[in-house]
Amino acid sequence: IRLVSMLIIEAHKLGASDIHLEPLDKKFRVRFRIDGVLQEMQAPPKRLQSAIISRLKIMTGSMSIAEKRLPQDGRIQVKIKKKPIDLRVSTIPTNHGESIVMRVLDKSSLLLGLPELGFLSDDQEKFEQLLRSPDGILLVTGPTGSGKTSTLYACLNYINKPDRKIITVEEPVEYQMTGINQVQVNNDVGMTFPIALRSILRQAPNIIMIGEIRDLETASIATNASLTGHLVFSTLHTNDAPSAIPRLVDIGMQPFLVASSVRAIMAQRLVRRLCTHCKHPADLSETEMRALRIEPSQVKDAQVMKAPGCDHCRHTGYRGRMGIFEIFIIDDEVRHMINKRASTFLLRQRARELGMRTLREDGVRKVLSGLTSADEVISVTIADVS
Repeated sequence: IRLVSMLIIEAHKLGASDIHLEPLDKKFRVRFRIDGVLQEMQAPPKRLQSAIISRLKIMTGSMSIAEKRLPQDGRIQVKIKKKPIDLRVSTIPTNHGESIVMRVLDKSSLLLGLPELGFLSDDQEKFEQLLRSPDGILLVTGPTGSGKTSTLYACLNYINKPDRKIITVEEPVEYQMTGINQVQVNNDVGMTFPIALRSILRQAPNIIMIGEIRDLETASIATNASLTGHLVFSTLHTNDAPSAIPRLVDIGMQPFLVASSVRAIMAQRLVRRLCTHCKHPADLSETEMRALRIEPSQVKDAQVMKAPGCDHCRHTGYRGRMGIFEIFIIDDEVRHMINKRASTFLLRQRARELGMRTLREDGVRKVLSGLTSADEVISVTIADVS
C-alpha cells in the first residue's frame, strides 16, 4: 500500500502525465512520462508485481482482481497535499502479466491561462480576438498528445463569465471545471455524441465545446449550432491548419456549410521548454540552421539558448512544455475558395498571404527567443513546402 502511494506521489511531484507499470521477464519496470518523454524510474522488486497490480485495482473500486485475461479500465481519486488528483487506469494482459498505464489528471495543471500555453504576444492577441467572436466554429487540430484539450480548457477558462452558459460534451470528462456544465458521453447507455449534442442545444447555451468532431452527424450538429448564434469549440486530427477544411468535406459536410460556419483553425504541437536553471546563451550549429532554414541575419539579434541539464530538470535540459501554433483565420476569399473545393495547397497559400505562420516558423521564433531547442522543433514539425 505504501509503495503504491509513494509511486503516485513521486509521479505527481515530477509532473508526470502518465505512470507505466510494465511486467518484463525478470523485472517489473516503472516508467513516468515527463514532458512527453518516457523516463525509467527505480523498479520495485519483481515479487511485488501481483500485489501492486491488485492494490491499484482495489483502489479503483470497479476493476476485478480475478480478471487477468481481459483489458480493464477504471479511475482512482487521491489527495496529495489536499489537492484532488484523478488517475485514469487501464490494464492489458501481456505474456509476463498485466501491464498498467495510469494517466495523471491534475485539475490545477490544466487550469492554464492563455499565456501559459506558449503564445508569443502577437499570436495571443489574435487568438483572444477570436475568442470574442459571437458565433462560429473554432477548431484546434493536431495529433493525439499535442495539447488540444489543454488549449480548449484554457479557452473556456478565458471566456467563462457569469453571463454566459457554457456546456461541454466530452468522452471522457478529463477535468471538472467550475461554472461550466460538462456532459460525459456514455455509449453503453446510448448517450452518444449526437444525442448529447441535440439535448444540450435545448439547454440554450451561448458556448459549446465538443471534445472531437469524428463524423458527419457530429459535424452537422456543430455547424447548425454555430449558424444559430452559438460559439462552438472542437478538435480534429489533422497535421496542419489548412488540412482541416478538406477533412470536414471528406467526412461529408457541404463546402458551403464549412465556409459559412468555420471562423478559424489553429494547429498545434508541444515542445519541451529549456530548463530555466541551467540554460545559457549558445550558438546554433550549421546543421540546425540548415534544417530549420534559419538565415544568419535572423540569428544576429536572437537569444539562442542551450541547456546541458541539472538537478532541477533531472539532467534532461528541459522542464515543462509549451505549444507552437499555426493560426488560420478564414476570410471572405478563403470562404469563396472553400465553396470551389480548393486544394489544401491553395488554401495554405492563401493562409500564408493572410500572415499565417507555419508550425515550424513559430517553433523557430521560440528557438530564437531562447525558449526551446532546435532539436525539439525539428522533431515535431515537418519542413515547410516552399
